Amino acid sequence: MPISSLTTGESPRSNGTDIERCRELAETEGELPAIVVHRETMRVVDGAHRLRAAELRGDDLIAVRFFDGPARDAYVLAVEANTRHGTPLSRAERTAAATRIIASHPQWSDRAIAQVAGLSAHTVAALRQRSRERTAQSNSRIGRDGRVRPVSSAEGRRLAGKLMRSDPKASLRQIADRVGLSPATVLDVRRRLDRGDDPVPTGRRTRAAGPAKPPVRAERDTQDSLDALLHNLAKDPALRFTDAGRLLLRRLHRQAASTEEQARLLDDVPAHCAVPVAVFVRRCAERCLEVAEELERRRCQPA
Repeated sequence: MPISSLTTGESPRSNGTDIERCRELAETEGELPAIVVHRETMRVVDGAHRLRAAELRGDDLIAVRFFDGPARDAYVLAVEANTRHGTPLSRAERTAAATRIIASHPQWSDRAIAQVAGLSAHTVAALRQRSRERTAQSNSRIGRDGRVRPVSSAEGRRLAGKLMRSDPKASLRQIADRVGLSPATVLDVRRRLDRGDDPVPTGRRTRAAGPAKPPVRAERDTQDSLDALLHNLAKDPALRFTDAGRLLLRRLHRQAASTEEQARLLDDVPAHCAVPVAVFVRRCAERCLEVAEELERRRCQPA
């Protein structure tokens, strides 16, 4: 990647780059290790010293690994990288970084933020307590796709319904991004509108916003509904008695079985891997959503 196309990002280091460290790196032979760059902004997330060293050597190009994700997650990655290798961050720098992450990721646990910033969970808890008045704490939750959404989705559903009526060609993903709901919820809104129903289920229309109790059977109900759908599809002669149909059923069965592993997957992901795993899962979900949208469009087309 041309060095001239890159800019330095927001570093957790208060004093910027250490010129002596840059000169030491510039004297090394061979190619410098790849730096990490936020693709959307072309800002360096990790490797400012290596970038400056390459400039001192007169290099025109430098090896790059791209990070795809929001800027707030890029900052988390920068903090984590700087606490794990290179010149250690000072305690003041780690404290400032943790305070910023508390503000940008308020739903993260004290232990998760502590692991990223290189502090104790007790210290992060104290920082959170001091910044509680400035940080949104209880009116939103992080979904399994890594996105922050309000606890009450009633207003979001109503807004999604208005957007669908005003812009029928907008994709589910576009509407989901605009109203802060999951694509699955937006799909439910579209189906309700197609049936002539209110976009907000009856039980949610007058519910006061506040901490929501997670449904005990949510994951099991999801798997039960998938099993029921597969059972009905398996009885369809067009699928049972054709090679292509049987192949489709096998693929759907494998996909349904993988959903049972999701809860264990969440428990197994280390805190410092939460961001890249969330990005990966979100990309997969977006591809599945594109398939669902295409199937929905085919349903609406005349035979």
